[in-house]
Amino acid sequence: MSAYAELMASVLTGAGKSFVVFEHGSVVVFVDAAADADLAADAVALIADAGPVAAGGPAGDFGVISLPDGRGWAVTSHHPDLLTLVLPAEVDEGAADVTIGLYGRSKRGQDAEERAVAHVHDGRA
Repeated sequence: MSAYAELMASVLTGAGKSFVVFEHGSVVVFVDAAADADLAADAVALIADAGPVAAGGPAGDFGVISLPDGRGWAVTSHHPDLLTLVLPAEVDEGAADVTIGLYGRSKRGQDAEERAVAHVHDGRA
């Protein structure tokens, strides 16, 4: 399991939540996914549509959430089910939120282009 998948599994709480992690740390979260849903295929479709970065519009917007115990940050996007994880080793110590956010947004752009699924966590019952 990748460091991104391990981090996501440790911070995502609640029954029935599934997630798909992409190679550069972008994550698509599914709450109550249908029993017959193909999580990986659905995540690829979502990141292909909502993942590309376009500065100056909603696709360029982001927020930065510090994760517990200094384990990293979640960079949110304009889509409520799409975020990108940034690990402490990926940025300089003391980096400003805007630096972390821009880095996370660039990683989301890479994942939207490459669409390489690294991990699928199926939390369906």
